[in-house]
Amino acid sequence: MKSQQQSGFTLIELIVVIVILGILAATALPKFADLGKDARIASINAAKGSLAATAAMAHGKYLVTSPAPSTVTFEGTTVTFSTAFASGYPKADTSFAAAAGLNASDYTLTAAGTTLTVSPVSAPTAATCSVVYTEPASATSAPTLTVTTSGC
Repeated sequence: MKSQQQSGFTLIELIVVIVILGILAATALPKFADLGKDARIASINAAKGSLAATAAMAHGKYLVTSPAPSTVTFEGTTVTFSTAFASGYPKADTSFAAAAGLNASDYTLTAAGTTLTVSPVSAPTAATCSVVYTEPASATSAPTLTVTTSGC
């Protein structure tokens, strides 16, 4: 007589595997649950880099062009230089943001006086998840870029 040998997993082994998977899922879930905040922070930092690079390019163009221009064109978008001081940095307006590659479908763009506030459209509030470009305060200073990510 030949005995047949069964193979497979016992009920205890299956329960242990399910418990281990449950523990792994419970520890991994909080890490991946709030990726939106990380994405908004990365978006703000990218916008800051884009504004800084565009301002530096415009300033370089301003310095090498004689006589000093009042505007410069990047990728078909005209950027106006700040008139408060002859610093050669861009005026804080939405055309500067457009030249930096920031569009209204991805970002909320708010120009007020000498500041341009850029925040992701998915941000809960623009005041606590934004980058603010401020025109130079004098002819010899550079613009400031202030990043706020506390409410992203």
